[in-house]
Amino acid sequence: MTDASSAAPNTPTPAQIRRWRQYLADERAEAAVYAELASKRTGEERAILLGLVEAERRHEAHWVALLGEHVGLPVRTKLRTRMLAWLARRFGSIFVLALMQQAESRSPYGTDDDATDAMAADEQIHEEVVRGLAARGRTSLSGTFRAAVFGANDGLVSNLALVIGMAATGVSSTIVLASGIAGLLAGALSMGAGEFVSVRSQRELLSSTLPNPNTTKILPNLDAEANELALVYRARGMSEKDAELHARERLYGLECVHGETDETARPARAGDDNPHAAIGSAWGAAASSFCFFSSGAIIPVIPLFFGLGGVSAIIVAAVLVGLALLMTGAVVGVLSGASPLKRALRQLGIGYGAALITYLLGLLFGTSVG
Repeated sequence: MTDASSAAPNTPTPAQIRRWRQYLADERAEAAVYAELASKRTGEERAILLGLVEAERRHEAHWVALLGEHVGLPVRTKLRTRMLAWLARRFGSIFVLALMQQAESRSPYGTDDDATDAMAADEQIHEEVVRGLAARGRTSLSGTFRAAVFGANDGLVSNLALVIGMAATGVSSTIVLASGIAGLLAGALSMGAGEFVSVRSQRELLSSTLPNPNTTKILPNLDAEANELALVYRARGMSEKDAELHARERLYGLECVHGETDETARPARAGDDNPHAAIGSAWGAAASSFCFFSSGAIIPVIPLFFGLGGVSAIIVAAVLVGLALLMTGAVVGVLSGASPLKRALRQLGIGYGAALITYLLGLLFGTSVG
């Protein structure tokens, strides 16, 4: 007699068929997302993405083989994956890679006996591959993006706090509106100037730590038996033994290094060859901070432009700012590969907390609301 466990592969249950069909649809959709992203890339990134497509096709074949005659018509994939495919076709942006990183990290194969151990391992590797691809975009985006996010959130929170704090004192709506506009302009200019100085100073600080590229010109003049080149490498992080060995190789011509690829032309450490890449440009950070602070700071003032005042203006402003905080928090979560919901709620809690404190202070020092 054949037991149920041995018969299961030949006679899948309705629940298994439904689950396998969903897996099949998801694998096909994920392969399509990677294929769309690959069509917008070149070189190494394109090759990596096409490798992911091939891996998803292998997984697809596994579910097709299990389903056999039960494959049936294509199953509609999850809304999230369909949205990713749509974004990949139109933008091919880092947002898609960040979302795919989260999707790969939530693979159910690790706990599903119908998926092979190799498939579960593949999904974990895919997460790391996508993380690596997304990291490239995050590095180039991080400087300006940091200024943009900080600027928008500062504008939302500070001007909301200013507007409801002034409203709580009982002054007229005209004064509250004027205060809101003044806070927008002052804050945007301050943020822009502060980001410019901060980024420019950081770039100058990093530049000051890089060796003088002209150092390589004097290497032939050094005494091979008593030289300070080894001290350069030790100062850059090498051990004494490695520094001595590397210095002798350089001086005796055992290593062919040219121009800026020489270890004396940059710090001997792991990481990006361009230490400025993650910082961004000073002008870019300043402009981004100014614009995003303004875009955030204008939102709490919108109800006042439409003639609202008192409690009604406070409520509408708080709702609009809350929605904006949720959105910016979710964007940060997506780009960082974390939970968008948690980041959104964190932003909302911080923003409302600051605004509530200012409102209570306005009530304390003012007269009445409205």
